[in-house]
Amino acid sequence: MKPTHIACLFASLGMAGSAVAADPFFVGNWAFTAAVLAPWADPHRKPDDAERARLMGKTVALKTGEISGPRPFSCVKPHYKVTDYGPDMLFQGAFDEMYSADKTVDPKALAVSLGFMGTHIRTLETGCEIDLHFVDDTTAEIGLNDYVYTLKKR
Repeated sequence: MKPTHIACLFASLGMAGSAVAADPFFVGNWAFTAAVLAPWADPHRKPDDAERARLMGKTVALKTGEISGPRPFSCVKPHYKVTDYGPDMLFQGAFDEMYSADKTVDPKALAVSLGFMGTHIRTLETGCEIDLHFVDDTTAEIGLNDYVYTLKKR
């Protein structure tokens, strides 16, 4: 093989290697950094602070083939799907349910109060009961019981 052919072969191999897709933006470690009382929480019932205390500071690792982390976030075979939700569909439709019960509740205002902007909110459906709603590429929120948890990418 001529040296020019070898150089072309190496160049094409290098280009093929660079064409490999990078991991999706959500893959990585996400730490629980904050928790606020969820808008849907019953104001007359005190939420379970033990669960909140147990989760704060913990990490959820989103990998291509699994999710590891504290209960109930671990999942052996997630089925990831990134989609856009409207404010009414955040937290498994909790804001829409609130609006259905009380027409003065504004799902968009509730979403804004939690840091979401616009009418299209990028959401990661995991197929594991938990959806992550992204404020931006490094901040996600998860609704669990009567709290909205903020996760930051590490």
